[in-house]
Amino acid sequence: MLNSIFLFLGNMGTSEWILIVVVVLIFFGGKKIPELMRGMGRGVKEFKDGMSGKDETPSRENKPAEPKVTENN
Repeated sequence: MLNSIFLFLGNMGTSEWILIVVVVLIFFGGKKIPELMRGMGRGVKEFKDGMSGKDETPSRENKPAEPKVTENN
């Protein structure tokens, strides 16, 4: 199954992968790549949450009732 997922890559060897990694490092730099991956991870998480129906902001029904404060004078 793993072979069918990467079928579009063709016969890429180690030297091709090293070249791709070097080019990506040159274009984005070492500091920017973790930020890009973090953003991609957040996007995937939000997509999965959206597909499962989870909502990040709780609705009013789920909030506990606030106690009413009365002043006795």
